[in-house]
Amino acid sequence: MWEFHTNVNKMSRLMDNSFALSKFIIDGRISGAVVFTLFVVLCVIPQALSDSVNVVYLNRNWSLRNQNGSIYIKDVIIPSGVYSSMYGENVLDSWNDVKLRWIAYDNWTYANEFSVNTTELKNIRFKNLTLYGIDTVAEVRLNHYLLGRTDNMFVRYSFEISKYLKEENLLEIEILSPVHAALQKANELMAQGIEVPPNCPNPRYHGECHMNMLRKMQASFSWDWGLAAPSMGIWKTVALEYYDVALIREVDVAMTKNDTHWNMDVRVFIDSAGHHDFYAELTFYAVELLKNPLIINDYTKVPISYKAPVIMFQVAFPINKVTLWWPNGHGEQKLYPLHFSLKAWWDASGTSLRNRVTSKKSIRVGFRTIELVEDPVSEGTGNSFFFRVNGKEIFMKGSNYIPSHILPEYSFDALRIGHLLNSAKEAHHNMIRVWGGGIYESDYFYDLADASGILIWQDMMFACAMYPTTDSFLASVRKEVVQNAQRLSHHASVAIFATNNENEVAIAQNWYGTMEERYKTEYRELYLATVVHELKVVGHNDRPNPLVSSPSNGKESAKDNYISENPQDPNYGDVHFYDVFKDGWNPSIYPRPRFASEYGFQSIPSLTAWRRSMYDNDSLSDLIEHRQHHPLGMLAITTLVRQHFPLPLPEDDNYLEGLAYFSQLTQAMATKVETEFYRSLRNTEHRTMGALYWQLNDVWVAPSWSAIDFYGNFKLLHYWSKEFLAPIAIVALPDSRTNSINVSLICDDFKVETEGLYVSMHIYKWSQLYPKDTKTWPATLVPNGVHYDKVIPIDSIMNGEFTKQNSFVEFVLHRYNQIMAHTFYFPTTFNNVQAIKDPELDLEVRNTYCRTAANVKLNSFSLALTTKYPAIFVYIELLLESRNDIKNYKLSKNGFMLTSGSCVVHLEFESSKCVKLKRSDLNVLTVNQFLKV
Repeated sequence: MWEFHTNVNKMSRLMDNSFALSKFIIDGRISGAVVFTLFVVLCVIPQALSDSVNVVYLNRNWSLRNQNGSIYIKDVIIPSGVYSSMYGENVLDSWNDVKLRWIAYDNWTYANEFSVNTTELKNIRFKNLTLYGIDTVAEVRLNHYLLGRTDNMFVRYSFEISKYLKEENLLEIEILSPVHAALQKANELMAQGIEVPPNCPNPRYHGECHMNMLRKMQASFSWDWGLAAPSMGIWKTVALEYYDVALIREVDVAMTKNDTHWNMDVRVFIDSAGHHDFYAELTFYAVELLKNPLIINDYTKVPISYKAPVIMFQVAFPINKVTLWWPNGHGEQKLYPLHFSLKAWWDASGTSLRNRVTSKKSIRVGFRTIELVEDPVSEGTGNSFFFRVNGKEIFMKGSNYIPSHILPEYSFDALRIGHLLNSAKEAHHNMIRVWGGGIYESDYFYDLADASGILIWQDMMFACAMYPTTDSFLASVRKEVVQNAQRLSHHASVAIFATNNENEVAIAQNWYGTMEERYKTEYRELYLATVVHELKVVGHNDRPNPLVSSPSNGKESAKDNYISENPQDPNYGDVHFYDVFKDGWNPSIYPRPRFASEYGFQSIPSLTAWRRSMYDNDSLSDLIEHRQHHPLGMLAITTLVRQHFPLPLPEDDNYLEGLAYFSQLTQAMATKVETEFYRSLRNTEHRTMGALYWQLNDVWVAPSWSAIDFYGNFKLLHYWSKEFLAPIAIVALPDSRTNSINVSLICDDFKVETEGLYVSMHIYKWSQLYPKDTKTWPATLVPNGVHYDKVIPIDSIMNGEFTKQNSFVEFVLHRYNQIMAHTFYFPTTFNNVQAIKDPELDLEVRNTYCRTAANVKLNSFSLALTTKYPAIFVYIELLLESRNDIKNYKLSKNGFMLTSGSCVVHLEFESSKCVKLKRSDLNVLTVNQFLKV
């Protein structure tokens, strides 16, 4: 028998023993955004704890065994999964995505022995067992009695256990193999003559079949960017709840605004285990908005129906008392703490003296309005598709977000989530699309998005598949939609819901052989009659209606009963665009949509990242090939790279290093060009108002579309995005039809100073530093818009001594002597340039600084670079594979053109100690070294 021991999680100890915090713990973690609220509430609300709903968290002292008992694991801490309990994150190393797949083929049982004082609980009416997240198909037993079964990892399950509870108790959760459970459900449907494609993923995915049979993170069965790790586990908190009548589950707060006041529409969603109407009094605290608490006593005489237990009320605040919440880059993110205290009773004569009648909940809200505007356009045909926030049209720019980890029990990692969202904020994201093949993220994720000003386009968890529409499946989906919509809707960051990812276009383009009318009927039954219908629980006049799919033609889709012949009509709604065999550096290949919600290009993570995830006897080239899940293999990457760069041959020693470096360059440049193109279309007849590239993050080290690798280190795309998503940017895009360069000046700021603005055009030669010729002209900026500055014939630049092969151009936007933005134009590919020299680049580590903060050491360094000739796309990499004291690092810039004699790049990272860096700890690459110079 194998025996594993796990370390005790400090947070779980706190969650087990702290009653004061218990009401603020959801999804297995304390939301960091409510810490201040907790302090305020405990200070200002004189509430005896003895009458409160008591919540005890069963997050410690679990055991785990497989079906035949040959494997037994002690001291398991919740949140937990079988993979992580046995091997931690080792599933992400080497070939373990295949070698450890046996785990998902077995059945596993979690067990917890716990004690209760039945004498103390004797007079408490309800003893509730609540499972916030079971992944996925399981039986729940208490003292060998079957409480029920779970089939949806996105659903909270509650069981009233009074008649089963004893002094000493055994709780068992037996989780079935998701692979076998999915196959069984598929076979049951096939026996009825019902096929729900796709049955299996592309063979290159090395995945498992029938992901769409289970209400489970779809990506856990594999994806074109991720491994198959069909997880099983208790991925969220398990709680015992002791109460007499009812408790608050969720609170929804919607905002409307008139000329004088903000009106807050509040819905408090309540759970009650008893099939009995009850009376209640709700006390509402808004410590920054109301001097005194507001008491809602409508239900002290008229009971609340147990069939739909909700308390609704409105409260108004003068406009001058409220600070607006704005998306990132447009203002501050003011959040107001709200606290709710519910007292409930059954006896019509009044409140009871019995304990456990008071339930509490705290949230934070932001005051803002948001609209999705789909009005007929005055130019041409079609409808607009843009978001208006607080009355201002805002161009949405950002990326798509996949799960932060392939194992959902790790999705609560505050450090990982914080790093990703803070990185997005620093790169000027104001919107992230939470993609439909992952999970509904943790409360902490949305709390941090609120605080960061990052709007969330929230997909419901359906992606790239047809789904069954059996009664049991639809019933489970209804619970999923209602519970998650109620949990998420109050967040200032949640901008819109979309019911699925790419399933309308899959039917329209017959991806899975689903042209039969049956599939269209089932599609409408699932998304319109079920998901959209259930989302009405948080519907509000001042909230955008849910999108039925992405991409789609928006509200125009209603004319086609929500399955359009072309769901990617650029004149309506949003589009996804991928055309891997066209030159991504050429803006003419891209559509002119109203909103681009997905687009991107693949790249290879750094070799340092690969070495951290492989074993000594692994072949790096074989591992890269194994983890490249794109159906076209490496062809999409290498085709684009070879169009522009001198990629070594596969048999060359530097091939893999060149492949990683050049793939990141081509990805960064192609995404830059496409994003700038969309931004430049804002004030044209195309009215493009959104660009969300695919994708922000990764779940392992693999070829993918990500801008940040699994370890949190930035690829060149993320470094570059800080410039091409900047509030003020200069764009210089070639137009092959007119053989000219279109220069546009983009400004997202609502107000801008236009004095002292001018543009410089510097013409360089590859053979020497500093410009050989410069032209300048006055310029202006359009607040919250685009100024179309100049159309410059390329022949007017490339003539005389300047040719497309020996020269390149930089455009710089200045305000007086300050550089506000810049961009380069390269008239030919780097395979065809001439007169490039060895830059004789030198790097020196200087100015080491170390300070202590939050139990870590913040290390910073100045890297001084000098060069004698232009150094093309200087790439700096900190070599981490041999050290465990640094997880990720950040440079002030990377992948840059060095066209002057020197520059300084700042390097920062956290470590447990003050680190000394040598030049040998850094790898530096330039395009020059791959050229024949």
